[in-house]
Amino acid sequence: MLFSAPVFLFAFLPGLLFFYHFVWRSNVVLVVASILFYTWGDHHHVVLLLFSIAMNYGFGLLIDRLRGGKNAFNALMGAVVCNLAFLCFFKYLNFIVANINEIVISTGVTILPDPKVSLPLGISFFTFQAISYVVDVYRGEARVQRNILSLAMYISMFSQLIAGPIVRYAWIEKDIDNRTVNTRKFAMGAKRFIVGLAKKVIIADTLAYPVDLIFATPATELSMVTAWLGVTLFAFQIYYDFSGYTDMAIGLGKMFGFNFPENFNYPYIAKSLRDFWRRWHITLSSWFRDYLYIPLGGNRFSHARTYMNLLIVFILCGLWHGASWNYLAWGLFHGMFLALERTPFGHRLDSAHPVIHHAYVLLVLLVGWAIFRSESMSYALDFIAAMCGAQGITSVMWPVGYFMDSYLWTITLLAFLICMPINPLLQRLIKRYYRRSGAASVMVEGINILFLCSMMVYSLAVIATHTHKTFIYFRF
Repeated sequence: MLFSAPVFLFAFLPGLLFFYHFVWRSNVVLVVASILFYTWGDHHHVVLLLFSIAMNYGFGLLIDRLRGGKNAFNALMGAVVCNLAFLCFFKYLNFIVANINEIVISTGVTILPDPKVSLPLGISFFTFQAISYVVDVYRGEARVQRNILSLAMYISMFSQLIAGPIVRYAWIEKDIDNRTVNTRKFAMGAKRFIVGLAKKVIIADTLAYPVDLIFATPATELSMVTAWLGVTLFAFQIYYDFSGYTDMAIGLGKMFGFNFPENFNYPYIAKSLRDFWRRWHITLSSWFRDYLYIPLGGNRFSHARTYMNLLIVFILCGLWHGASWNYLAWGLFHGMFLALERTPFGHRLDSAHPVIHHAYVLLVLLVGWAIFRSESMSYALDFIAAMCGAQGITSVMWPVGYFMDSYLWTITLLAFLICMPINPLLQRLIKRYYRRSGAASVMVEGINILFLCSMMVYSLAVIATHTHKTFIYFRF
């Protein structure tokens, strides 16, 4: 069930909000609603979700009981291994078998049968949340949860179950059993949800059309201009698709009393790759930092060890996004530049002109997005060659006008403007003006409400007239 689907907007969400706020304000309601939400989207694997809840509930109690002894660490390792075993089985078994078959097929060895394992919805997200729970309990950063319904709500909460943000148990531990919702908080949540919905259906889904066309075209037939157009549009699409989902998830959380962490902070204004990963999918990058990079040693040892740790983390980050050589290459690509930024190159970059900073970051990001979006590594290499002008600067066969019209150019311009920190600047200017004129504050609030209502109406009109697309990160 998509947040942008009519059944969610007009049935599931209104019904749940009414029942929760006016009939029975209980965690039981949210757990049942979350399980129904997941069952709607993936009824084949709902048992896996329930098993994950029960397994991590048991491991949490065991770790807490053994606290202070040597066996507590063994229990933690058992919990981590079990969680990762499920993740690897469902996410990577098909990939591993397919690659083994490619290696041995020329030797005449019997080919392994295709396991045809289907990917459970949101498994990467709820598995990482479960791991953070047992690790935080072991570290003493969170108290063990003795109410299985409360833990079930944490792991299965529908608002961020499928595509994050990755919420650590310690962050919302107090909210699970003791939270309040007032009119102001609910209104903030509704506003955030509307903004996210508009990002998704007005910008991301609109740009998906030319992106899909360009990346469906043989890369060996693309001109340099068209290739750069395609990867730039995809950079906007994936940002507005994922940040739109995050906005909706955070907004929904506020409607039920939760304060979920921010997941994006204008990533395309980053001055380095390090800065980009502090701004993009913040909860994932911080998860890898705290639960993998630092335990591996971080930057506490030699430079070579630090570079190796970065490569390991980002190779695994790439594979977290999917079982594909493209994702592995994308992670390695980012890891190499992050390691490079810790060399004298990074120091020279820091002292360079800001224009050089941004040009460097955008070049690396767009080449990386070309790898990320391509269906295969061979296509990615051909696409990057097209970006370098292998088929010429322009093309008669596939001109830019074939993929774009005036409406798409307008949405592209809008996407460019909104990804800049213009809104915070406007908010600061408005606050200054508030102090001078009380009437102005009322007028601005009225304009803001009118604008939000207009966005909501237009978003619903787009949903009614177009086929809504699934969120990109639902695949991960």
